[in-house]
Amino acid sequence: MEVTLDLPNNPYNFTFTWVGNHEIKVDLGHDGVIITANKDGLISLAAQLLTLAQDDYEHGCDFHLDKYAGLEDDSIDLIVVKSIV
Repeated sequence: MEVTLDLPNNPYNFTFTWVGNHEIKVDLGHDGVIITANKDGLISLAAQLLTLAQDDYEHGCDFHLDKYAGLEDDSIDLIVVKSIV
């Protein structure tokens, strides 16, 4: 499978890239965090991670996903922060 994405590059205003009919759910399970997603959801999550991985996004840049931004209504919030390690 080959996926082509046009990723935004504006470290001062993170822009989300959503694909198709994405569904992403984040739960806290007994052994850790569980992310459940359909194909479009996985591609969308990968797009957010690839956007944050760009060199213009410095240490400490982050994005937040919640029921108002990309996640299913019964999800817990997901925060991803870029580090220098």
